[in-house]
Amino acid sequence: MLYSPEPLHIPDGFLSLTVSIICWVISALTISVAVSRSNKSLGERQIPLMGIMAAFIFAAQMINFPVAGGTSGHLLGGALAAITLGPWAGMLVMTAVISVQALLLQDGGLLVMGANILNMGLITAAIGYGLYRSVSTGSRTLKLTVAGIAAWLSVMAGALFTSLQLWLSGTSQLQVVIPAMLGVHALIGLGEAFITVAALTFIFQTRPDLLGKNSESAMGSRGWVVAGVLISLAVILLSPLASADPDGLERVAGDLGFRAQGAEAPYQILPDYTVPFLGETALSTIIAGMIGAAVVGAIILLLGQAMKAKS
Repeated sequence: MLYSPEPLHIPDGFLSLTVSIICWVISALTISVAVSRSNKSLGERQIPLMGIMAAFIFAAQMINFPVAGGTSGHLLGGALAAITLGPWAGMLVMTAVISVQALLLQDGGLLVMGANILNMGLITAAIGYGLYRSVSTGSRTLKLTVAGIAAWLSVMAGALFTSLQLWLSGTSQLQVVIPAMLGVHALIGLGEAFITVAALTFIFQTRPDLLGKNSESAMGSRGWVVAGVLISLAVILLSPLASADPDGLERVAGDLGFRAQGAEAPYQILPDYTVPFLGETALSTIIAGMIGAAVVGAIILLLGQAMKAKS
């Protein structure tokens, strides 16, 4: 079944103005710290890896996988980004991905973008890196096991924070929205854990030096850059086959009766991951995905070069 991904993130209208502003403030402060810390530690050879990881996560988020009850989920990628790049660079990558999705593809509202960045990018990266770092001297099996657990917990944390924001906004009752969100995202988190462990296993088998203490000096080879580009393109080519079932938040919003509160974007560039003049076709979705991945990768590369020059 061909499918053009629907917007998956919190739309405008779900959260109150006050909650949205608070989330923006928290996200802005955290991102400023991430930029400051990256300015001091970012190496030239890390920048291409950040760009490739951003493009891959963008592409992977286009593919919804089915879970129980006619619901689908998709990769968040915060834990994977933080484990691979470190917490601050991982947060910057996730911020770029979520921002481009909202601004270019109308996936997620503009007013609530701070909440989407906080829930899906900053919290997930912090949890993923924190737990993985706790076993940095352990065996490979232990590291992969903890990475899977961290990925699952990052999804649950993002769902919990979204639930709290919906409750504080008066959109849904706390005792109703938390069980609904955590219940469906417990299953989606299993997919997140599987993808994260699979990606890290691939890195361990092909370039274990990228995850080691000497990863900075090991990034000179351009082979992994080419491989990353090809993998991202392959994922985008598969995106029209994504599950057409609603994602976790969309399912909960429909079940609890507040889905209609979502507001449409004030403009359209590549709406619903399609190129307008190509319609809702597989080719349209693929081209929109390629454009989005290229834009987010370019943003990270330019940001990395600017931070490297500043440092």
